[in-house]
Amino acid sequence: MAPVMALQDSHMNLTHKIRKPLVEKLRRERINSSIEQLKALLAPEFLQQHKDSKMEKADVLEMTVCFLRRLQSLRRGYTKCAREAAHFLSEEQLRSSFEEKPREEEESSAKSAPWRPW
Repeated sequence: MAPVMALQDSHMNLTHKIRKPLVEKLRRERINSSIEQLKALLAPEFLQQHKDSKMEKADVLEMTVCFLRRLQSLRRGYTKCAREAAHFLSEEQLRSSFEEKPREEEESSAKSAPWRPW
């Protein structure tokens, strides 16, 4: 029985040794593909900053981090602005609902009623 186990172990080791480089190659291809997609998305931004240089993977990743941080900051700003606008509008609506109508509005609404002879 021992020789059969040794044969199975050596077969598994051989399979692992063959498979590991293939899996690693596929992983690197996925990483490179994603970096290329990021590079394509960031190309206009990069060209503004570095006119004649080649974009390295580290550059692409650093620019992506900077871009996402700016986007996050803008989003926080827009959210804060929207919250303040909503608060202001709700206060204005509340204030206007408690104010009395001016006399002129009441008189003009009475004048604008349709004329009825009866």
